Amino acid sequence: MMVCAGQQNTSGYFLALLITPLLLINGEMTSDYPSSVEAPIFWINNNSDPKWDSEELTLQPIFVNEPFVCGFHCKVEENNTCLFAISIFISNGSYPYNPISRMIWSANRNNPVGRGAKLQLSQQGDLALRDVDSTLVWSPKTAGMSVLELMLNNSGNLMLFDRNKEMVWQSFDHPTDSLVPRQRLVSGQKLVANMSVTNWSEGLYSFSIDDNGSFVAYMESDATLLYYQSPGSNLRSATGQFYAEYHSCRFGTLSLPEVRIGSSSFSFIQLDHDGHLSKFWGTETGWEKAYDLFKKRLDSCSYPLVCGEYGICSPEGSCSCPEADQNRGTYTYFRQINSSQHNFACSPYNPISCKSPNQSLLEVKDVDFALPDFGRGNYHKADIESCKQGCLKNCSCKSQALSFKKVDASSNQSLFLKVQNSSAPQIPPPPVSPKKGGRQNMGVIIGSTVGAFFIVLLVICFLSFLESKKDAKDVEEDYLGHISGAPSRFSYEELKVATDNFSNKLGEGGFGCVFQGTLPGGAQIAVKCLDGFGPVRKSFIAEVETIGSTHHFNLVRLVGFCAEKSRMLLVYEYMCNGSLDQWIFYRDKALVLGWQCRRKIILDIAKGLAYLHEGCRQKIIHLDIKPQNILLDENFNAKVSDFGLSKLMGREQSQIVTTIRGTPGYMAPEWLNSIITEKVDIYSFGIVVLEILCGRKNVDRSLPEEDTHLISLFKRKVEDGQLLDLVDKCNEEMQSNAAEVVEMMKVAAWCLQGEYASRPSMSIVVKFLEGKMDDENEYDFSKPPAPAEVETLGYQTDTAAVIPSVLSGPR
Repeated sequence: MMVCAGQQNTSGYFLALLITPLLLINGEMTSDYPSSVEAPIFWINNNSDPKWDSEELTLQPIFVNEPFVCGFHCKVEENNTCLFAISIFISNGSYPYNPISRMIWSANRNNPVGRGAKLQLSQQGDLALRDVDSTLVWSPKTAGMSVLELMLNNSGNLMLFDRNKEMVWQSFDHPTDSLVPRQRLVSGQKLVANMSVTNWSEGLYSFSIDDNGSFVAYMESDATLLYYQSPGSNLRSATGQFYAEYHSCRFGTLSLPEVRIGSSSFSFIQLDHDGHLSKFWGTETGWEKAYDLFKKRLDSCSYPLVCGEYGICSPEGSCSCPEADQNRGTYTYFRQINSSQHNFACSPYNPISCKSPNQSLLEVKDVDFALPDFGRGNYHKADIESCKQGCLKNCSCKSQALSFKKVDASSNQSLFLKVQNSSAPQIPPPPVSPKKGGRQNMGVIIGSTVGAFFIVLLVICFLSFLESKKDAKDVEEDYLGHISGAPSRFSYEELKVATDNFSNKLGEGGFGCVFQGTLPGGAQIAVKCLDGFGPVRKSFIAEVETIGSTHHFNLVRLVGFCAEKSRMLLVYEYMCNGSLDQWIFYRDKALVLGWQCRRKIILDIAKGLAYLHEGCRQKIIHLDIKPQNILLDENFNAKVSDFGLSKLMGREQSQIVTTIRGTPGYMAPEWLNSIITEKVDIYSFGIVVLEILCGRKNVDRSLPEEDTHLISLFKRKVEDGQLLDLVDKCNEEMQSNAAEVVEMMKVAAWCLQGEYASRPSMSIVVKFLEGKMDDENEYDFSKPPAPAEVETLGYQTDTAAVIPSVLSGPR
């Protein structure tokens, strides 16, 4: 038995924390907004509710399901420019206030509404967005379908359900310009870019899957003007439609770099206003464009309007307007409108006019259309002179208003642009400068020399900076190989062979992807691939330093690592039963764990943490204890993994100051002031114990609002004497041992006390779970601990904060 003698007297001490305020990191702000509602209900777009503001945008939430928020998005400077939309947000270190959001779906992008607009889910089941004058702006047209519920799920999908809980509409079927993880793009659907950064309406570029299952990107005005086409085919569904599903490592046939490690590392892909399809991921400073999905087939000059209308793109990426030979004193016909690379455009001085037939063809040498070869379906070869004369005689003959690009002069290729001759400004030949006086020439020479000197100096400084960065990186990689007790170092090619070119993916998450492999000796391994810089590299080094030198049965063994330039891979022992979350949160009966197995897993986790806190030369604080970081071997032995956020703490230190890190929902209240001890791990352990016993997530927004947060529900059930209601109902063995399960809940409550000093050490938790605390003098559970007794356990407590509980045992 895991419960020791004297268990009938333990209740008062364990549940004391549940009377204190709950300071969950992810609870306070987002809990103000539901993730689902039932009809009838309506919302008004006004300023009375709490808002999340930035300099350009006011976001008034209706639904929140982290990391997504759905509501009214309004431009600060334009009161009549509001969209009903969904954004993905990150916290920027001030979670959850002032989040940095990025819009990923909108209902009315081409028809914005003003302040006072109304969104209503009627009794008849119709969802309708009406402007302030009651004009219908948008509706999914579900009237008559018995719609009862509107929900934003944790994948960012807005859904409507009928009274039979059947989905009748979802936003995933109507994408705008973005896709989020687990969202599919199906043939017949398309992404359409915004017009510009500031203009949310549909723009010039589209992206979809064609009838052959290939990705295509094209000008929205003419689907034949392709500028991108993928070579391979995507998957075909049972209905015959092609589709591509976005994951952090892959989108259909396209491979993507992994998402950065860290709790803010959400990602999405978006067709931007300049025609690029990019993957974005969250960083500490905002959303960063991490990867261009077109870059393997397109250069910077291959986009239809990279230099605006009539602009010419050079191989260096600069833009210019077409012009004649200025040295001959001929005419120029185009003027530059804007010098910005993304807003560059050229305009003819005199537009083509059929009323004034004085036109000619301007030859622009060594240029070509910006479109690749597969985007020229409408063009054909012809005799040049016949083509020129035919165009001059036909007023409707004009060039496409696209960009052009420079090509090699050896190609002997020319482009002819039709221009209007009248009133074209003539450019005279360059004037010859008269001779200047000697003193003035000397000033020019001195000025040029000084300027050249500073330019050379800047170049030298820049090269020295690059070399120092390279040296620092080499020193860092060399340092990894000399860490005391460091595991084996692999080459990238060795791991590529071991994983069969990374073909067998075990899973993916905020860090990226994990692949199964086999070493030459036959040992099974799991290879975690990290990609990125800054926090990712620090996390990589922390993991090698921390777990590489530790050895305990309940810690996942780090077999080795690879550090080659930007490639960072960690090699672990293979855990065939995966992570704990898939065994306690999923309702597949084949994956349900019995009581004895769950009890052993809890003890295994406690032993692993006790070793980290008390069995190493320095204390190791894990800082990210959660079911996803608990792995199970073939015998369901639990092992703590993922030390990327861990911190070392000297044994003489009572606490440390560090930046906030970890996973919202598992973070202790003391994180609010960034001064922590190893007791933050014990708080997280208490959350995990509750999740194991109850068979549900700490935060589950699919449940009624009052049951969303497990700790709040736990507190309420304690006060009502109904803890048996929390025991996992999906397992008969858990129900038949409900009395023991409730006793184990006291361990969770003990670890979850609001005051960190009142939580036990992990070694004491292990003793209690093993039934080795028979001597009541060692720890008396029946009353708050006396200071002398607490001192023998190595920590201090505020006994005034411990209030007797109403729990007296199982009922």
